[in-house]
Amino acid sequence: MSSLTISDIRKRYGNVEVLKDINLAAQSGEFVALVGPSGCGKSTLLSMIAGLESVTSGEIRIEGRVVNDAAPKDRDIAMVFQSYALYPTMSVRDNMTFGMQSRRVPKDEQSRAITRVAALLQIEPLLNRKPGQLSGGQRQRVAMGRALVRDPKLFLFDEPLSNLDAKLRIEMRSEIKKLHQSVGKTTVYVTHDQIEAMTLASRIAVMHQGVLQQYDTPKRVYDQPVNRFVAGFMGSPTMNFLDAVVVDDGAGVTLVGGGGAVLPLPAGRSAALETGRAVVLGIRPEHFTPASHRRAERSGGRSVIVDVRVDMVEPTGSETILMTTLSGQQAIVSCEPDDAPDQGDTLSLAIDMNKACLFDPATELRIA
Repeated sequence: MSSLTISDIRKRYGNVEVLKDINLAAQSGEFVALVGPSGCGKSTLLSMIAGLESVTSGEIRIEGRVVNDAAPKDRDIAMVFQSYALYPTMSVRDNMTFGMQSRRVPKDEQSRAITRVAALLQIEPLLNRKPGQLSGGQRQRVAMGRALVRDPKLFLFDEPLSNLDAKLRIEMRSEIKKLHQSVGKTTVYVTHDQIEAMTLASRIAVMHQGVLQQYDTPKRVYDQPVNRFVAGFMGSPTMNFLDAVVVDDGAGVTLVGGGGAVLPLPAGRSAALETGRAVVLGIRPEHFTPASHRRAERSGGRSVIVDVRVDMVEPTGSETILMTTLSGQQAIVSCEPDDAPDQGDTLSLAIDMNKACLFDPATELRIA
């Protein structure tokens, strides 16, 4: 196993800077997900780790060794691509052994590696088939097998599931997680899918416009986002952002257009908030609960009951998504299917203010 350290990495194409002072470290055996919207620089960073892109400035270290100028073949990494990159005229076995043959690995060692990896990925019956005879999920297993036979220090995945249908994505996501638990290799995984990042990673690096926004555990990224971008990107449906004003010396906030109803803030969350300050209140859809399901107070407690108008109802099976209007502002609410109201109804909900986030409207940083 090996560690990965990225220090003050910058990448420019001419006058365009696509990565700006990226700093992160992965300990041996960690699973790190690079996540963010298209064009944020995550695939470029992965390519720099692999040696497929040059470094403008900064350092990349694998197991303590600076690899900025090392060729990809000398970095002891294995990469799984979005496109599978299998040779169509070769059998699965030959695809998996091609790299070992190029490095002149002894035949008996090749055979042992194929036997071990094929059993691990449950692809023994596929070894004599050609890629064209395989399903998308099987091809992805073969692509992972080709990486695994190398027994590298570092695994790199570049959006490996993006070509698969929704059901197969979930199945392969589980396979990748089990694979990582089995082999314990340090892994860097690029995805634009925040669900993949949340379920697979031990730590998540959220990127936006070439800047690392937050690098932390999935729970902390989800519960304690450092800014409004991270809060809005992580989570599906996305977090609600409601304009509000601080009242009562920071004891709570009132929504703009809310008619004076006070949403109380938990103790210790409001020390630096002065009365009258404009803020953005962040509430995730699952932190609204039908008032009949819990004890809630209208003021002075940790939750408060609010009335919302239901504008749209979207059943998804396991949950129902409600598009609502709260004090003149749009809000998304998720609820149990059996609790779903009808479109046009007025629904009483309790907001769990323990889970609320407050953001500065100007800087968009989380302030409480």
